[in-house]
Amino acid sequence: MVGIGGSLREGSQSERALRIALAGAEEAGARTRAITGSELVLPFYDIAIPDRTPEAERFVEAIRSADGLIIVSPGYHGALSGLIKNALDYLEDLRPDVRPYLDGRGVGLVAVAYGWQAAVTTLDQMRTIAHALRGWPTPLGGSINTAEVKFDEAGGASDEKAVNTLRLIGRHVAEFALNRRA
Repeated sequence: MVGIGGSLREGSQSERALRIALAGAEEAGARTRAITGSELVLPFYDIAIPDRTPEAERFVEAIRSADGLIIVSPGYHGALSGLIKNALDYLEDLRPDVRPYLDGRGVGLVAVAYGWQAAVTTLDQMRTIAHALRGWPTPLGGSINTAEVKFDEAGGASDEKAVNTLRLIGRHVAEFALNRRA
Protein backbone atom coordinates (compact mmCIF):
# COMPACT_ATOMS: atom_id res chain seq x y z
CA MET A 1 0.00 0.00 0.00
CA VAL A 2 1.42 3.37 -1.01
CA GLY A 3 0.27 6.66 0.39
CA ILE A 4 1.04 9.87 -1.44
CA GLY A 5 0.30 13.29 -0.15
CA GLY A 6 1.21 16.25 1.88
CA SER A 7 2.79 19.46 0.78
CA LEU A 8 6.31 20.77 0.57
CA ARG A 9 6.05 21.65 4.25
CA GLU A 10 7.22 18.68 6.32
CA GLY A 11 4.61 17.68 8.88
CA SER A 12 1.82 19.52 7.07
CA GLN A 13 -1.77 18.86 8.06
CA SER A 14 -2.33 16.82 4.89
CA GLU A 15 0.79 14.71 5.55
CA ARG A 16 -0.41 14.02 9.08
CA ALA A 17 -3.83 12.99 7.73
CA LEU A 18 -2.09 10.62 5.30
CA ARG A 19 -0.14 8.97 8.10
CA ILE A 20 -3.34 8.35 10.07
CA ALA A 21 -5.00 6.76 7.02
CA LEU A 22 -1.92 4.57 6.47
CA ALA A 23 -2.10 3.51 10.13
CA GLY A 24 -5.63 2.27 9.43
CA ALA A 25 -4.32 0.24 6.48
CA GLU A 26 -1.62 -1.25 8.72
CA GLU A 27 -4.26 -2.21 11.30
CA ALA A 28 -5.95 -4.21 8.52
CA GLY A 29 -2.70 -6.04 7.75
CA ALA A 30 -1.18 -3.95 4.95
CA ARG A 31 2.46 -3.00 4.61
CA THR A 32 2.60 0.70 3.85
CA ARG A 33 4.93 3.28 2.42
CA ALA A 34 4.41 7.04 2.49
CA ILE A 35 5.68 9.23 -0.33
CA THR A 36 5.40 12.83 0.78
CA GLY A 37 6.75 16.32 0.40
CA SER A 38 10.20 16.44 -1.18
CA GLU A 39 9.79 12.93 -2.65
CA LEU A 40 6.94 14.33 -4.76
CA VAL A 41 9.02 17.13 -6.24
CA LEU A 42 9.25 15.79 -9.77
CA PRO A 43 9.82 17.59 -13.08
CA PHE A 44 6.61 18.64 -14.78
CA TYR A 45 5.24 15.53 -16.43
CA ASP A 46 5.74 15.44 -20.20
CA ILE A 47 4.80 12.29 -22.11
CA ALA A 48 7.13 13.36 -24.94
CA ILE A 49 10.20 13.06 -22.69
CA PRO A 50 10.85 9.30 -22.33
CA ASP A 51 13.78 9.60 -19.92
CA ARG A 52 12.64 9.95 -16.33
CA THR A 53 14.63 11.22 -13.40
CA PRO A 54 15.60 8.58 -10.82
CA GLU A 55 13.04 10.14 -8.44
CA ALA A 56 10.26 9.83 -11.01
CA GLU A 57 11.27 6.24 -11.79
CA ARG A 58 11.18 5.33 -8.08
CA PHE A 59 7.77 6.98 -7.71
CA VAL A 60 6.24 5.17 -10.70
CA GLU A 61 7.75 1.84 -9.60
CA ALA A 62 6.31 2.25 -6.09
CA ILE A 63 2.82 2.75 -7.53
CA ARG A 64 3.31 -0.07 -10.05
CA SER A 65 4.04 -2.56 -7.26
CA ALA A 66 1.29 -1.33 -4.93
CA ASP A 67 -2.00 -3.16 -4.44
CA GLY A 68 -3.68 -0.05 -3.10
CA LEU A 69 -3.17 3.67 -2.91
CA ILE A 70 -4.14 6.41 -0.50
CA ILE A 71 -3.97 9.95 -1.85
CA VAL A 72 -4.22 12.99 0.40
CA SER A 73 -4.12 16.43 -1.16
CA PRO A 74 -4.31 19.87 0.33
CA GLY A 75 -7.06 21.92 -1.25
CA TYR A 76 -5.68 25.09 -2.78
CA HIS A 77 -8.19 27.53 -4.27
CA GLY A 78 -10.81 24.80 -4.51
CA ALA A 79 -8.58 22.28 -6.25
CA LEU A 80 -5.94 19.66 -5.53
CA SER A 81 -2.38 20.86 -5.27
CA GLY A 82 -0.10 21.02 -8.30
CA LEU A 83 2.37 18.82 -6.42
CA ILE A 84 -0.16 15.98 -6.15
CA LYS A 85 -1.59 16.50 -9.65
CA ASN A 86 1.85 16.36 -11.25
CA ALA A 87 2.66 13.15 -9.36
CA LEU A 88 -0.61 11.61 -10.56
CA ASP A 89 0.22 12.61 -14.13
CA TYR A 90 3.25 10.30 -13.92
CA LEU A 91 0.84 7.37 -13.65
CA GLU A 92 0.48 7.72 -17.41
CA ASP A 93 3.74 5.73 -17.50
CA LEU A 94 1.70 2.74 -16.23
CA ARG A 95 -0.52 2.78 -19.35
CA PRO A 96 1.26 -0.10 -21.17
CA ASP A 97 1.43 -2.32 -18.07
CA VAL A 98 -0.50 -5.58 -17.71
CA ARG A 99 -2.28 -3.74 -14.90
CA PRO A 100 -2.61 -0.30 -16.54
CA TYR A 101 -2.85 2.87 -14.49
CA LEU A 102 -4.59 1.98 -11.18
CA ASP A 103 -6.61 -0.87 -12.65
CA GLY A 104 -7.95 -3.20 -9.98
CA ARG A 105 -6.58 -1.18 -7.09
CA GLY A 106 -8.48 0.38 -4.26
CA VAL A 107 -7.87 4.09 -3.86
CA GLY A 108 -8.57 6.00 -0.67
CA LEU A 109 -9.01 9.73 -1.17
CA VAL A 110 -8.77 12.57 1.32
CA ALA A 111 -8.83 16.33 0.81
CA VAL A 112 -7.54 18.63 3.54
CA ALA A 113 -8.34 22.32 3.26
CA TYR A 114 -9.01 25.40 5.34
CA GLY A 115 -12.75 25.47 4.65
CA TRP A 116 -15.48 23.09 3.58
CA GLN A 117 -15.85 24.34 0.01
CA ALA A 118 -12.23 23.65 -0.93
CA ALA A 119 -12.21 20.31 0.93
CA VAL A 120 -15.33 19.05 -0.84
CA THR A 121 -14.45 20.27 -4.35
CA THR A 122 -10.92 18.88 -4.04
CA LEU A 123 -12.25 15.47 -3.00
CA ASP A 124 -14.64 15.50 -5.97
CA GLN A 125 -11.77 16.23 -8.38
CA MET A 126 -9.68 13.45 -6.84
CA ARG A 127 -12.53 10.97 -7.36
CA THR A 128 -12.76 11.99 -11.01
CA ILE A 129 -9.01 11.48 -11.45
CA ALA A 130 -9.10 8.08 -9.70
CA HIS A 131 -11.91 6.95 -12.02
CA ALA A 132 -10.01 8.20 -15.08
CA LEU A 133 -7.02 6.14 -13.91
CA ARG A 134 -9.27 3.05 -13.58
CA GLY A 135 -8.92 2.99 -9.79
CA TRP A 136 -11.64 1.92 -7.37
CA PRO A 137 -12.21 4.81 -4.96
CA THR A 138 -13.44 3.68 -1.58
CA PRO A 139 -17.09 4.48 -0.91
CA LEU A 140 -15.99 6.73 1.96
CA GLY A 141 -13.81 9.69 1.10
CA GLY A 142 -12.47 12.24 3.51
CA SER A 143 -13.07 15.97 3.47
CA ILE A 144 -11.20 17.54 6.37
CA ASN A 145 -11.71 21.20 7.23
CA THR A 146 -8.58 22.36 9.06
CA ALA A 147 -10.39 25.46 10.24
CA GLU A 148 -12.13 23.01 12.60
CA VAL A 149 -9.73 20.04 12.87
CA LYS A 150 -6.04 20.21 13.80
CA PHE A 151 -3.72 17.20 13.48
CA ASP A 152 -0.95 16.74 16.00
CA GLU A 153 2.56 15.29 15.76
CA ALA A 154 1.58 12.21 17.76
CA GLY A 155 -0.80 10.87 15.11
CA GLY A 156 -4.03 12.25 16.50
CA ALA A 157 -6.33 15.17 15.91
CA SER A 158 -8.57 17.57 17.76
CA ASP A 159 -11.59 15.68 16.38
CA GLU A 160 -11.70 11.93 17.00
CA LYS A 161 -14.33 11.54 14.27
CA ALA A 162 -11.79 12.76 11.69
CA VAL A 163 -9.21 10.27 12.96
CA ASN A 164 -11.74 7.43 12.79
CA THR A 165 -12.74 8.40 9.25
CA LEU A 166 -9.13 8.45 8.06
CA ARG A 167 -8.36 5.08 9.67
CA LEU A 168 -11.51 3.61 8.11
CA ILE A 169 -10.45 4.82 4.65
CA GLY A 170 -7.09 3.13 5.14
CA ARG A 171 -8.75 -0.08 6.31
CA HIS A 172 -11.13 -0.07 3.34
CA VAL A 173 -8.24 0.19 0.86
CA ALA A 174 -6.31 -2.59 2.62
CA GLU A 175 -9.36 -4.87 2.81
CA PHE A 176 -10.12 -4.27 -0.88
CA ALA A 177 -6.54 -5.21 -1.78
CA LEU A 178 -6.60 -8.32 0.41
CA ASN A 179 -9.94 -9.45 -1.05
CA ARG A 180 -8.68 -8.93 -4.63
CA ARG A 181 -5.64 -11.08 -3.87
CA ALA A 182 -7.84 -13.86 -2.47
